[in-house]
Amino acid sequence: MIKLLRFHHPGLGARLGCCVEDRVYDLTPSLGSLSAWLQGSVGRVRAAIAALEALAERSGDGIPLAELDNAPDPARLHWLAPVDFQDVWAAGVTYLRSQQARRQEAVDGGDVYARVYSAPRPELFFKAAGAKVVAPRQPVGIRSDAAWSVPEPELALLINPAMEVVGVTVGNDMSSRDIEGANPLYLPQAKIYTASCALGPAFVLEPLDDWLQTSIRMRIQRADQVVFEGQTHTSLIHRRLSNLIDYLGCSNSFPNGVVLLTGTGIVPPNEFSLQAGDVVTIAIEGVGELVNPVIIV
Repeated sequence: MIKLLRFHHPGLGARLGCCVEDRVYDLTPSLGSLSAWLQGSVGRVRAAIAALEALAERSGDGIPLAELDNAPDPARLHWLAPVDFQDVWAAGVTYLRSQQARRQEAVDGGDVYARVYSAPRPELFFKAAGAKVVAPRQPVGIRSDAAWSVPEPELALLINPAMEVVGVTVGNDMSSRDIEGANPLYLPQAKIYTASCALGPAFVLEPLDDWLQTSIRMRIQRADQVVFEGQTHTSLIHRRLSNLIDYLGCSNSFPNGVVLLTGTGIVPPNEFSLQAGDVVTIAIEGVGELVNPVIIV
């Protein structure tokens, strides 16, 4: 299994890496950037992935993967968000649990969410620019003017400029439920703000069909106590992932590639809201584990 990631190296700065068997190889001299690699993968995804392993074999001994698992510190190796110039978009109401939660939070009864769940056209919205994506171990944010905030664990697709899926990672779509519930037109304020999107730790490079069946788990800890746990499965996504991708690419172009969050099937109960100091852990089987503390922004 090959993973593509970005990491900070003391003295060298941001680097593009490939992980093979728990060692990370710096591919920056050969590939330059994630955007460049995605552009080069168009029409030859499997060959581009295979070429990464060959590059890794010629890149020396590599770095033990465990050495990246540090809090951000310029003097130490640590994870960076696995994107550079890729926009992050998100799909909403793709699980029945999400549709139910949106209707519960909506002050007007939420009929719009029932309609979009069954409509031919999916709900798609912009989530974050690549430079604003939060890395593993870095804090995700809850809005200072929100009273009801939750993380949304999601399978994230890495897509090249030809709208071909090249890999997947773990995503956290932080959301202000009370703001969106007050009026659907407030969705951008509920979804797009400082530290509202986290990805990582790495993209597992595999074709789309290999990732239709996998489990997603989330755990929230507060003062070392688990205050919420939940799980779901990607087989419960109401739409085909290819359908979401087709709509995302319709009348739109992404020359550096794009990341698509595919919706959440885990929603904490209505009486739950995140607090500063909480720690959110999202794990997707076969993909990885994303851990972020919570702050108020």
